[in-house]
Amino acid sequence: MTGVSTEAQDLILDEIQDGVAILTLNNPARRNAVSSQLLTVLKAKLDAVALNEEVRVVIIRAEGPVYSSGHDLKELLEGDEANNAHVFGMATIVMEAIRLLPQPVIAEVGGLATAAGCQLVASCDMAVASEEARFATPGVRNGLFCITPGVALARAVPKKKAMEMLLTGLPISADEALQFGLVSRVVPAEELQARTMELAQHVSAASSYTLAIGKRSFYAQIGLDYGPAYEVAEQLMTENMQAHDAHEGIDAFLTKRSPEWKNR
Repeated sequence: MTGVSTEAQDLILDEIQDGVAILTLNNPARRNAVSSQLLTVLKAKLDAVALNEEVRVVIIRAEGPVYSSGHDLKELLEGDEANNAHVFGMATIVMEAIRLLPQPVIAEVGGLATAAGCQLVASCDMAVASEEARFATPGVRNGLFCITPGVALARAVPKKKAMEMLLTGLPISADEALQFGLVSRVVPAEELQARTMELAQHVSAASSYTLAIGKRSFYAQIGLDYGPAYEVAEQLMTENMQAHDAHEGIDAFLTKRSPEWKNR
């Protein structure tokens, strides 16, 4: 990555296991703070994943007891308006990169996720949390309201619960996060990695083309009223039906055989 030091590159570890890309936030000494450097490296890693035909699913996990404490407040305090605008802009770019990534993205949350860290979880397509995980948007307590994290949060949980989290800054448990839709599964801490990988591998068994168009169609229609949503859905489902893997999958189902995906 041009312009990024080796030390900065180590802020995000990456590996691929059986078609699953694992991106690991790797700055536990700084509570995996969403600094400008971490955001830059994460965006580069996501860009590489998007172009890698071997990757069908992505997991974003973290080293240490804190998934992410959010923005690096020291960096924000020392920065001027232009620097701060750059940090918040980069955060938006990364969150949108996750949404626009062809591959489904799963957050694997083993600890505390606050502010922009909670935003990261809310931006992923799915989230598996350990029973010990906690989630909060505590910016209101230190004078910097979690305005940008609130964008993702308000699209993941009901409005009144989102406002309660944003206005009080109080953390919610993993079970509450599941109840309100911020995460999709809660598992014992000792099973977190295995259960997340199990989910990722189940998803990755599908055609990568089908996963990509399915994810794209979901976000294209989710914010629309019923009529426009169905218009978008009809167009994309017709497009999907023209693909080789749709014909292959349907024929395999009808003839009771395993499909052979062109876009594996």
